[in-house]
Amino acid sequence: MNKLDSYTDRVADLAGKVGDAVKEHLPDHAMRWIETGAAIGAIKTGSRVARTAIKRNPVLAVAAVAGAGLLWYAARRRNSTHSAAGNSITKRAPPPSRSS
Repeated sequence: MNKLDSYTDRVADLAGKVGDAVKEHLPDHAMRWIETGAAIGAIKTGSRVARTAIKRNPVLAVAAVAGAGLLWYAARRRNSTHSAAGNSITKRAPPPSRSS
């Protein structure tokens, strides 16, 4: 192990300790704001990557949207047929009683 690896390990260890200390001393509402900010940053980055991918491959984007629409339509049809079959069973007349 060379000196650069040992320095990298020390820096990573120190960063972990600092992060833990910050988490312990911040109130809960401040941590929620930090988590929200991280989530917003991830959404911005993801949308930027998606926009770039769509600009480079518009045919793939159209195919993905069409596929998602077909899946939604199939799930909707399946759900409606299952609910219709369930309703017909509940509306069936009771069996005739035997009178002897």
